Parts: sequence; C-alpha cells; structure tokens
Amino acid sequence: MGRIKTTLIKRTAKKLFSNHKDELHKDFEKNKEAVNGLINVSSKKLRNVIAGYITRLKRQAK
Repeated sequence: MGRIKTTLIKRTAKKLFSNHKDELHKDFEKNKEAVNGLINVSSKKLRNVIAGYITRLKRQAK
C-alpha cells in the first residue's frame, strides 16, 4: 500500500501536466527543476511530492 496524495498535490500536478506537457519528463530530477521554474513552491518537500506525482502521470500517459 502506498501513500495517498492530497487534493492540493493532485490538483496542482494535473494543472501543470495539462498546461506544460512538453516541458515535463519521465525523469524525477528533471521534473524537480521544471516545477521549481514553473511555480513558486513554499517548501522543498511539497516541490518533491508534486514532481513525483507529475513523473507518475507522465509514465502512465505514454
């Protein structure tokens, strides 16, 4: 069993994913930098969780 992502994480990640598909990658490290550039995230932990969820969405989309 995994961790449940909050609505804030999912909403933000899906919005970024739909608006900036070409700037996001299947690689977590590249997504961390992309999220940093696209939005102003208050904490490193929040940035990493959003980047991880975007990575998951990107891998599922193929």
